[in-house]
Amino acid sequence: MSSIGERVKRLREKKGWTQRDFAKKLGISNSVLSRVENGEKKNVEDYLIKRLAETLDTSSDYLLGLSNNAINKENSLSKESEKEMSLFFYDGLEGYDDLSPEEQKAFREHMYDEARQTIELVKKLKKQGKRGGMYER
Repeated sequence: MSSIGERVKRLREKKGWTQRDFAKKLGISNSVLSRVENGEKKNVEDYLIKRLAETLDTSSDYLLGLSNNAINKENSLSKESEKEMSLFFYDGLEGYDDLSPEEQKAFREHMYDEARQTIELVKKLKKQGKRGGMYER
């Protein structure tokens, strides 16, 4: 399994950013970023994980190794599907409107990722011939 540093470095390089450029975008020193990428900084603060994820267009779950799906612009929700999903699911969801726009976006992306994983699980169970409950046809 990849470490947070390996995942950060891979995504940074994929975007074509130097370590110095990326550190500047994050508002941190180059030495802190270097320590994260090289695995020398063992306890990466929550705020930094969030900032890394936002800047790299991925999820904190991916950076932490909890997901293998590096959400990016190619596979993230389109503006139109976000609107449709918001109208369908989020409208009236208690507490949703109290979140900041950034928190709402993170929530939607997390729910989208969870929904995709659930669909894959249902497909796997169906393929394995598991029957019963809501999976039965």
